[in-house]
Formats: sequence, structure tokens, C-alpha cells
Amino acid sequence: MASCLPSLRRPRLGAAIVAGVLTALACAAEVKLPAVFGDRMVLQRDRPIPVWGWDAPGTEVTVKLGEASAAMTVGKDGRWRFDLPALPAGGPLTLTVTGSSTVVCKDVLLGDVWVCSGQSNMEWGLGGADGGDKDANEAVFLKLRLLQIPKVASPLPQDNVAAAWQDCTPANARGFSAVGYYFGRELLRELEVPIGLINTSWGGTRIEPWTPPAGFAAVPKLAPLADQVALASPASAIHKQRLGAHLEAVETWMKGAREALKLEQVLTPRPEFPGELLPLQGSGDPCALYNGMVQPLVPYGIRGAIWYQGESNLRDAGLYYHKMQALVKGWRAVWNQGDFPFYWVQLAPYNYGGNIPRLLPQIWEAQAQALDLPNTGMAVISDIGNVQDIHPRNKREVGRRLSLIALANTYGRTATLCSGPVLKEWKADGNRLRLGFTQVGDGLRTRDGKPPTWFEIGRPDGSFAKADAVIEGTDQVILTAAGVTAPSGARFAWDQSAEPNLINSAGLPTSAFRAGDTAAHNELEATIPLAKGFQTVYRLDLPEAPNYSDQPVAYAVDNADEITQPLERIAYCLELQKAGGPLEYVFVSMDAFSQEARKIGIPTAASGVLFQQDVKRLAVASNVQGVPTGDDLGDGAIEFWPSNYGPRNARPVPGASNEAFDVGDGDCQAGVKGHACMQIHLPSRKQTLLALNRWGPPGPCEMGIGNNPEGQPDWTFTANAGKYTLRRLTVLVRIDR
Repeated sequence: MASCLPSLRRPRLGAAIVAGVLTALACAAEVKLPAVFGDRMVLQRDRPIPVWGWDAPGTEVTVKLGEASAAMTVGKDGRWRFDLPALPAGGPLTLTVTGSSTVVCKDVLLGDVWVCSGQSNMEWGLGGADGGDKDANEAVFLKLRLLQIPKVASPLPQDNVAAAWQDCTPANARGFSAVGYYFGRELLRELEVPIGLINTSWGGTRIEPWTPPAGFAAVPKLAPLADQVALASPASAIHKQRLGAHLEAVETWMKGAREALKLEQVLTPRPEFPGELLPLQGSGDPCALYNGMVQPLVPYGIRGAIWYQGESNLRDAGLYYHKMQALVKGWRAVWNQGDFPFYWVQLAPYNYGGNIPRLLPQIWEAQAQALDLPNTGMAVISDIGNVQDIHPRNKREVGRRLSLIALANTYGRTATLCSGPVLKEWKADGNRLRLGFTQVGDGLRTRDGKPPTWFEIGRPDGSFAKADAVIEGTDQVILTAAGVTAPSGARFAWDQSAEPNLINSAGLPTSAFRAGDTAAHNELEATIPLAKGFQTVYRLDLPEAPNYSDQPVAYAVDNADEITQPLERIAYCLELQKAGGPLEYVFVSMDAFSQEARKIGIPTAASGVLFQQDVKRLAVASNVQGVPTGDDLGDGAIEFWPSNYGPRNARPVPGASNEAFDVGDGDCQAGVKGHACMQIHLPSRKQTLLALNRWGPPGPCEMGIGNNPEGQPDWTFTANAGKYTLRRLTVLVRIDR
């Protein structure tokens, strides 16, 4: 009789290897089960029970669990699967699988199985949590079972892992996920049914590696990730097509190389292998952890999943909502067990450093927005974090709050208050802003008895003032702020270090939120209507003789690190004024030509930036005579580089000169210090719209709006910065919502 041990297998093998495997199976004549089946396992109660494995093709396999049994013939691929009828909670039972050999799994319980996943705060072991050492010593629960999945990244979906179910004992619990353990312990105490916990987590990982291809394919905003995964998959049509084209090119090259060898001719380089076809196999690659650490569990019966992740996606807040959708939809698709419960932890406050205090609130907002997915929930932990430690140690309360959500939403205990106060409505009332909340229980309060903290009230110009907050009645908060007579909206806890004190009668905190008109504004809107809806990334008062080739650009405003959402439009505004003269400006916007905010400022040598390309849908506003204006002037062109350049129309740009510096120049180099150029053109009219040149060599820089009426049309060699008392450049973006 064989023991119930894992058999490690890799899927999608080549035909010859598959044939070899099947021959080996026939010779071995042994039935095998994946590691998720074994002694001391917990099977999901009250729903059909999937059981699967491998044996020699044509073998009759019988599965028996208690009084339930089923039989089938193994297919040609050596695989078999049964769905045993649903059974109620209970046990222990014995699972017996008989085929070419017999496998017996003993001490099997029927209960609820939960998958615990994420990065380090989910992986964090019980022994390292506050009070965890004592709790580990007391962790003796016969009906709580643990399965720890080893860390495996894989380019292809795996059939199996090297893991085994364990009893909950002090030795086994100590290194197990603390959040998972406390969650499971609470469910065991409240439900009095067996609980199985599967921990598949890995510290420092992003959300993309945990997501299956089906998840990316289900979310249109993530089409580039879906394409990346498809290109790297040997089974996809696009991979086969691209690889086939490459092989044809190599074969052609080989034929030419042999001829060149014979004729002693110069040999051209061999075609480079397409990098997009290389396997995604690192722990940070899309799908890689799903393939190695989740797919081997599918389709094992589960009740639901809990998730604690997001720190590694901090600078990705604009897409994190969509990536949460992909994760949840993807897992539900591959498990094919309906919209099973999926609950997560909102990240704790933490000082990530740098000039990025509002990146974390954007992640909080994305996590809250993902609650629009059915059968989801979120535990807010803003009151039990540690702004100096990215791994807050109070894991017991995190697990308890997740269990409250499960008890209320999954197990029907509707009287259980499982959420902190949730904003329901807001209303401006003179100089006051009234906020109404649900999920307050017996009423709003603060955990320290002081007035509510971390509220801000919005001004019409888009700025915010610290608000005085007062609780009124059971479910209202009234905001006022000195000098704000017409509030436009509010923000709450909108800072990475925010540890607000507003709670409900169950002691659960309120999540960060924005209400009303909180859109980012820019100071150009008042005079340039075309600027409405854009937010400032950079603003710079240009010195007469900058030295940006060797020194960082000292922007007066630098919000690049906080721009995380996908960019729809990019805009540049140059303002120039001579002493005693009028302010002249040009505002030019275009479809986003980059998704990296750090790449759209002044293209210094250190940035490595070089954009010499067309841009789409130019819109221009200007008060300078001769500059064309309009909401859609067609395609434009940009020339952004840090190096020297010449008048040669290198691209070429239609209508550009090879002798004059104008709408089409060339011979530039990324990363090389030189004269430098930052120009926007409308080639169809042979028109320069905005020019900023020469910030590397000693001497005055060059700038202009429209075509230069004297000399080079794009203002090259004018050395004219000293003519202006105001020289301001603003770079803006409009977010793709």
C-alpha cells in the first residue's frame, strides 16, 4: 500500500516527454494524488468534493470517502478526477483511492477550507506577532489543520507542490501565518466545525505574480499585462506565431551565413531572440507565483480566501483597483466554485519616506473601491499599525477583524458589526460640510474621547484646509475650517501616517476616503480654460543659465512620484514676460506619449530620455500672435533630448529643412550632455509651438513661443533667456479615469 505523498509533476510537456511519462506510469503502475490530499486534511463541507490524480491510462480507479464512492477509467493523458457528493461537517473519515495501487489518507475532516495569501504581512509567522509566542504555546486544536505551501515561482502552471497537511500544534503553528492562524482560530471557536488553512504567501511580492492569465484577460485596463503573459506562454497562438517568425528569420540568416562563410563576406549579426518570448519565471513576474503556488491547489474545494498585500504596489495605486479585480476574478474563474468569499486587509499606516505622503491613501482608496466586486470585504487596521514598522505586530486583531467579516457575510451572523463607519453622503451647508455614515452601530465616537482627527475640508480651488470636526447625533460629522466659506468636498486620513480616531460602537475604525470635488486643480485654469482637468506634475522658474546636465532639475513643484494613475494627456505651458511687457504663454496638450511621470519633464542626460516622435491630437491655447490655437490641430511632433543636434531632417519630418533648425532636426543622443532641446511642433504648418534649448553648456538658455521671427525657427542659438524677467515652465497631466 502506497503512502499519501506528493508527486511533483510539470504540465504541458512536449509530446515525446508525455509519451515517456505515460510509459513510466504504466510501468510503475501506481496511483498518485497531489499533495493537497493527505493525512489530516480538511475537505470542504456542504458542496461537491473534487478529487483528482494520476495513474496509468486505461486503469480503473475507485475513490471512497466514508459511504461515498465513485469509479472511472483513467484517460489517455494519465489523469483522473471525481466530484464526490457533498457531505456535512464531521469526521474523521478515511479517503481511499484504488487503481494500479492504493493510497489511503487518514484522519480526514469535513469543514471549511480558507486560502491565506499575500506578501510579508500575511506570511508573518505567529511566533513573531505580539503575544504570538504565548499563543503558539497554546495552539493545540485538533480540528484546526494547516497546509504550508513552499515558495515556488514557475513560468508554467504546476500540478503539484511539496507540502503536507499538519495538525495545529505549538511547533507547527509557530511559523504559520499569524493572520491566517488568528482568523482560523476565531472561526473554529465560533462555528465549532473543522477549519483548514492553506497558507500560500511570499514577502515582498506584488499582486501581478499571484494573478492567473484569466484574471488579466477579464480586465480591459490590464490588456498590456494580458499581452505580456500571452507572449511568454508557449501554448498561446501569439507566442507560436512570433517564435515561428523568429525561427524563419534565423533559418534565413543561417543560409546567408553559410554563403558568407564560403565567399569570405562580412556577416550580419544573427537575429536577436525576441525578449517578450522569454519565460516569466521570477517571483515578480506576472502569473509566476500563481503558477507555482496557487494552481497546484485548483480545484480543491474551498470556502473562501483572505488576502493581505499591496505594499509592493505602492507606486501603482492608479491600477491597483483593476489589479484587485483581476486577482479576484481570476481566482474565481480557475476554481469554478462561484463567487466565493474574498476578504482582504487594508494596508496599515506607514511612513514610506520621501515626498510621497499621498501614495498610500490612493492604495487605500483602490482597496476600498474593489469592494464593488460581489462577496468581498475589507478589514481596516488604521488604528493598530505602526508608522515606523511596515510589519505591525498586532496580527491577532487583524485576524479577528477578518473573522468578523466572514462571520457576518459568509456565515449569516448579520447582527455582527464587521465594518467601521462608511461614508454614505455629504452635503455643504453654508460654511459647514455635513458627512453622514452607515455601519455606526450604536453611534459614532472616538477611541480617545477627543474630537475626530484627520479631517480636511476642500476649497473651491482644489486645495484643502485642516478641518475642525464634531460628531452630531449618532451618524453625522460636521466639518468647518477657518476661512473656508464654500466647502467643495472633504478628505479623511489622506496621509500615509494617518492614524485617525473615528470609530463605531464596535470599536472598528473608518477607512480613508475622499468626498465631493477633490480633483487636483492647477493654477493655470483661471486664465487658460484648456488647462481644466489637468494636474501639475512639475513647475519650474527657469534660471537664465541652468546646468541641468550635471545637476538635478530643481523644480519648484515636483509631484511626479504621486502620479500613479494611467495618463490620458500630457501638457506643457511656457510663460514668458519681459520687463514692463505683457505675459505671453502657450499651452500645448497631446495624447500621452509616456506613462512615466518621471520621463516627461526636462530631458536631462541623467534621465536617459529621448523622445523624437509624432504625438497625437494636439490642442493649443496661446495669446501670442501667429500661434495656431484649437482643441484638435491634428498630429504634432516633439523633440526632447539632452545632447547636441544638427539641422538634418533625420526622421524625416514632412516639410522640414535640412539646413535650418526647425520642426525636424536630428543627430541627437540619449544620455549624452550637450546643447539640449525640448520642443513641440506642428509640422503641418511648419510651426514651432514651444521651445526650450541649451541647459547644458555655460551661458544663457534659449526659449520661445511660436516660430522665431529672426534666425533659426526653433530658437536654437538665440541665447535669449536674459530678455525675460519671468521664465516659467509647467508640465501637467490629465488622468485616464
